[in-house]
Amino acid sequence: MKYVLLSILVGFSTLGLHGQETGNDSPEGVFSAVVLNAQTQTPLESVHVVNLNQVIGTITNAKGEFSIRAAVNDTLYFSYLGFKSQKIRVTNDMFRFSDTKISLTELAYALEEVIVQPYQLTGFLEIDVKNLPINTAYQYSISGLPVSYEAGSKSPSAVTKVLGAILNPADLLRNLFGKQPRQMRKLRQMKEDDQIRDLLASKFDRETLMELLQLEKVDIEDILTNCNYSSSFIRTANDLQILDALSSCYEEYKVLNRQK
Repeated sequence: MKYVLLSILVGFSTLGLHGQETGNDSPEGVFSAVVLNAQTQTPLESVHVVNLNQVIGTITNAKGEFSIRAAVNDTLYFSYLGFKSQKIRVTNDMFRFSDTKISLTELAYALEEVIVQPYQLTGFLEIDVKNLPINTAYQYSISGLPVSYEAGSKSPSAVTKVLGAILNPADLLRNLFGKQPRQMRKLRQMKEDDQIRDLLASKFDRETLMELLQLEKVDIEDILTNCNYSSSFIRTANDLQILDALSSCYEEYKVLNRQK
């Protein structure tokens, strides 16, 4: 009787261990799929794929295929010029089956009339230089500091703004950076991934940055404004330049905040 009872207990223990192992089995490794045009069902080449959780990226090949390191519940972000960006949550089934297909939908743009007004050039350098628009986003550098500051206009108030930010940078930025400390730490990872940098260099809409950093566009603009980047830079820079500006501002904030 004791032998039978012991066998039953051992059997239940084995089942419990097996169930526990099965429950914790979350696939993680290399995830592969194919990206297609939703309208034509043809493969899309050079689509940027970014794992927002692990901050790594890749692009699709001529057959629309890609492979990227991922785990269950990671979010993949797909971006391609002329198509609507899309986010996909990785599931167990995607690892279990090897024929996962992801479709992107083309964007329909309503183009407005554009009036081109060429510069009236004379062919004389001295005259033409005076007629070209001048970028008024002046930068100020201060001895001993590794970065320069944009102030937007060459005026005494602009210089005062720069000096004020240097004297009290932690007070100005603590609320901004303090809201998303984990997301801000992604900045360095983003800068080190070549595929992400290539994607950001081709974009001006801040969309990818917003997804990676989980920030609203207005938050990004507030950070750069308080770091004394000019409105013209914030408006015209590509996403890679914005990333580098955010990273520079955050690194400076960390150094000055430690010294406080």
